[in-house]
Amino acid sequence: MSEMLVVHQDNDAFAVLVRDHVVQVDQPYSAGGMDGGPTPVELFVASLAACAAHSARKHLMRHSLPAEGLEVTAGFAMNADAPARVSRIVLWLRPRVPVPDEAVDGLRRAVETCTVHNSIFDAPRIGVHVETASKAA
Repeated sequence: MSEMLVVHQDNDAFAVLVRDHVVQVDQPYSAGGMDGGPTPVELFVASLAACAAHSARKHLMRHSLPAEGLEVTAGFAMNADAPARVSRIVLWLRPRVPVPDEAVDGLRRAVETCTVHNSIFDAPRIGVHVETASKAA
């Protein structure tokens, strides 16, 4: 199983250590944070958008279609009621060069089968284990 580590830094700010990379997460000023990075929810949506972009680029390349300059915009909405969750995500793919009509469905299917998209639709089981200070020492 792959692992990453999240370490508290200050107030609502955390550092996410992934392999040799550090991603800062925080809350915006309006929520009491220092806005030192995206929120965990924004990072969640960004991971879907990045996965979609990666899958779209690979699909375009496989079909000898221009992939340079591809952009993906992600919009999201939060659930108005409890429990707090992302209730809707919309992705807009914008290849720099028009994609032929006959290739659009294949491109959409490639994005709809990216790893993060698949993980949302067939959600992983999540285990939570709490280690008390006495056990962690």
